[in-house]
Amino acid sequence: MSVRLYVGNLPEELSRQELEAVFADAGDTISTKIITDRKTNKCRGFGFVTVKTDEEADAFIEKFNGQVVKDSPIKIEKALPRSKDKGADEQQTSPATSNSGGRRKSGGGNSKSRRGGATTPDLDSVQPDPRWAQELEKLKQLLAAQTTNS
Repeated sequence: MSVRLYVGNLPEELSRQELEAVFADAGDTISTKIITDRKTNKCRGFGFVTVKTDEEADAFIEKFNGQVVKDSPIKIEKALPRSKDKGADEQQTSPATSNSGGRRKSGGGNSKSRRGGATTPDLDSVQPDPRWAQELEKLKQLLAAQTTNS
């Protein structure tokens, strides 16, 4: 079973060959993919690496996470599986989508949201990213303290 790893904080001008060169000493058993912008064909800042096993994935993360590529320290973590169900997609976002505010562009579906015809979601139903929930709670407390001091 192969394991897909998310590689983030990639520079715009990076090519797939350059990324493969960075990971050359990991062996020939990996495959790389850079996500590019359709219009400019430049890197969108992230990509994926696929390795054969969980053990290889852990070793790969340990070895390459934080490595500097063209003045940018890259971030590597196990990619969350993509879900086809919209309800599950809102609860479980991949690292790639959480970096962009949790919004995912889709080719079809509700095009009204891009034209301003969308309704705003109920704020009680929106859940913060669990990785940032603790920091968000601290900020809320600081804001409440500032409001009471004014």
